Amino acid sequence: MPDQNQNPNGSIPLRQPPLTPQDISAPRTNVPQPEPQVIQPEFIPTVPKIPKEPNRGLRDFGSFVGILATAGILAFLLISFVFRSYEVDGISMQTTLMNQDKLLIWKMPRTIARITGNPYLPARGDVVIFDQIDLTACGQGEARQLIKRVIALPGERVSIVDGHYMVYNASYPQGFDPDKTLGYDQDGHIPTTTVTGETTDFTVGKNQVFVSGDNRPFSCDSRAFGPINENQLIGKLIIRLLPANKIKLF
Repeated sequence: MPDQNQNPNGSIPLRQPPLTPQDISAPRTNVPQPEPQVIQPEFIPTVPKIPKEPNRGLRDFGSFVGILATAGILAFLLISFVFRSYEVDGISMQTTLMNQDKLLIWKMPRTIARITGNPYLPARGDVVIFDQIDLTACGQGEARQLIKRVIALPGERVSIVDGHYMVYNASYPQGFDPDKTLGYDQDGHIPTTTVTGETTDFTVGKNQVFVSGDNRPFSCDSRAFGPINENQLIGKLIIRLLPANKIKLF
């Protein structure tokens, strides 16, 4: 009788010994292990965000307005505290200054005096601009800004006879002629002094100056309205700008 374990083809199947617990737990070294699969993150290129540029027209306009505002402020400060331009109206300062001459006035000493609380007193011979409210003595009713030359300083006495000036002070008790000692005009011009019959005498008070035009017969000045107070002063002439062929520093 054929063996039940025998295959029909006559071969006898191999019997494998049963597995022991050690065989089950022991790692199979001869079985290739699959390599762990590493999942690479998908590369997604990023596009940098371009910030939206503000409207260039508005930005340029804003810059332009800023420049204008800055220029306006600077101009205001310069005109108010440093410089100011004027035009001569009249003949009272001829021939030192002619009608319609363009001038530049230096205001900084006046500004510093106001800030520090000290009086502003120009030097003798300075050509100054000042406010004159009362011009009734000159036959004019409205206030004006005038340009004249400083003749005498606080505490000095001014004597005028026939338009000829003499100034007296502690240093010159016998008096001196300001027209001869100052040399007002570098071109050799001496102010016109002949005013027949003019006789007057002034004592200049504290913080005052006595002013006069160089063209004495045609000038309304301290001879008519008296010495002026220092707070009426605006500044002093530093340069004649026009006409171009007569530019001059003072």
